[in-house]
Amino acid sequence: MKSSQKQTIYDIARQAGASPSTVSSALNGTWKARRIREDTVKRIKAIAADLGYSVNLQARGLRKARSGLVGMILPEHDNRFFSQLSQTFTTETRRRGLCPVIVSTRRDPGEEAKTVESLISYAIDSLIIVGASDPEALSRLCRNAGIGHVFVDQPCQSAPSVASDNHRGAEVLAETLMARMPPQRPDAPRSWLYFLGGDATLYASSQRIAGFRAAVSAQTGTVRAEQIIACGYEREPARQALKDLHDRLGGLPAGLLINSITSFEGVIAYLGALPETEIRDCVIGCYDYDPFGMLLRFPVDMIRQRANALIEEAYGHLDGGDDAPALTLIEPILVPAQEDQSAPA
Repeated sequence: MKSSQKQTIYDIARQAGASPSTVSSALNGTWKARRIREDTVKRIKAIAADLGYSVNLQARGLRKARSGLVGMILPEHDNRFFSQLSQTFTTETRRRGLCPVIVSTRRDPGEEAKTVESLISYAIDSLIIVGASDPEALSRLCRNAGIGHVFVDQPCQSAPSVASDNHRGAEVLAETLMARMPPQRPDAPRSWLYFLGGDATLYASSQRIAGFRAAVSAQTGTVRAEQIIACGYEREPARQALKDLHDRLGGLPAGLLINSITSFEGVIAYLGALPETEIRDCVIGCYDYDPFGMLLRFPVDMIRQRANALIEEAYGHLDGGDDAPALTLIEPILVPAQEDQSAPA
């Protein structure tokens, strides 16, 4: 029985007991490539006919017309990690004879959605989405247009995702810092290791905080709320947060784990006004990598995320036509303080 309301592939999927991507493949003729059973396809088509479903011809045209364009959206260009991702993406895309299109969206949900819609209108063949603020909404847009897509850095529950193993990376970094620190004493806040920077509501930061907690609690038995200062990713809030901590403690703490390279720049801005002797009494690590770290007047342990491996894994999903929602974790690399940091990622 046909409904007066416009039907979607999600309505068909519910009645057929199949995934939306299976329904899409059954209706657009790509089901054989995905090895979907013919009886399943017939059942889906029968349900579609019964519901009066008509294929979105614009989306189908986008699926079949190969433009040779592959898109990437990412939060910003001037972050070294995101820059490495975009450079690797460019290399991998051109190696496939395709043209990369890269757009910064500043973690603005509205801007992300508008950008994805614009890229779809240009008939991109596929899309890699980095650090999205609303992954589920963007995945729906891509699925409705029949666009293959993979999320990097910020996972999505409805699509293939690839991310650094942030939990393990932060755990290793915290363990490394504590091995260089004097023992932490419960009654002496200046003896503690502190976590500074990031947004606890975002996947990467929340995983790093969890890794930090695991490492510190394994050594000290507890992690106090004041040891975690999630002040965001921007430079000035990080500088101000360290100043406030310095004022509260009467000096630098025994250890600092900085959550990102941008936050680290804010920390450096504050440390620049302090005596070198005071800075050297503080063990410092950064969950991010910059080769200029080896030129600082104090040692810094760093975590280097493997941009090449992240993009190669993402392209593995796209090349294989894989749209199953699953998360692949790529373990990052510890770059110890004062070690040669010039090797490629």
